[in-house]
Amino acid sequence: MSVSMRQLYAAADERLRQDEPVAVTTVVATRGSTPQKAGANMLIFADGAMLGTIGGGCVEADVWAETMRLLRNRTSGLREFVLADDPDDPGGDVCGGTMEVFIDVLTPEAETAAS
Repeated sequence: MSVSMRQLYAAADERLRQDEPVAVTTVVATRGSTPQKAGANMLIFADGAMLGTIGGGCVEADVWAETMRLLRNRTSGLREFVLADDPDDPGGDVCGGTMEVFIDVLTPEAETAAS
């Protein structure tokens, strides 16, 4: 789903105002064949909902799972996701590249302190 940065920031702000953490996931680097390039963004909310895309498919599922873990811990981090074809998983990642994704967990407490 193509979503503008303005829409992403508005949605993040709305959730923070509702006292919910939200994560901004950003592709910061890629190597090889990947579904998105650096700069692609997606929001992931504490309830598991997503807005935007960083590539879809298995890589997005992997990013979602790691983001949910970071949201529970309320920590941010840079993670690497390898999109290598797994012969044991016929529906797996087949692009063959690598994506580095920064997962920035925003919390209502941090937003209040910044105000």
